[in-house]
Amino acid sequence: MRILGIDPGVATVGFGLLDAEGGALRYVTCGAIRTPAHTPLTARLGQIYSDLEELFEAFRPDVLSVEELFFKNNITTGIPVAQGRGVILLCAHRHGIPVYEYKPAQVKQSVVGYGKADKRQVIDMVRRILNMPSPPKPDDAADAVAVAICHARSATSLLARQGGDSGCSTI
Repeated sequence: MRILGIDPGVATVGFGLLDAEGGALRYVTCGAIRTPAHTPLTARLGQIYSDLEELFEAFRPDVLSVEELFFKNNITTGIPVAQGRGVILLCAHRHGIPVYEYKPAQVKQSVVGYGKADKRQVIDMVRRILNMPSPPKPDDAADAVAVAICHARSATSLLARQGGDSGCSTI
């Protein structure tokens, strides 16, 4: 199964691609879609959509795993991110790619073993799990790889194989 993990945003959308077979994970690639500051939101959303289409066509993922939004204090900054996330979900739908969503705590639990792990712990464990010489860059890409790892571990769990709830929601 080829998994495209996404860390949503507007200025930067992290992506990470893994191949998962059984319990084995193979890193394929990662990176970030960056949109220019001081550009109208509609143009930024259009660029995200176009760049995602290119990723889908180049790598043909079987599933998309995306981190759910989490608002701490400022919902105003979260609104554009939510709009970017909507574009990501729409693009996956248009390509017939199933989408699975994970809460940040689920991703941290899956990768680190602790749902309140900090960003550095998650990035270091991504590097260790995939036997990488250095962590994925930028941090948004490392976060996206973590989301893909989370899906791989959820999708291959005994519960998921038996048709039960794998701890994720599908759209």
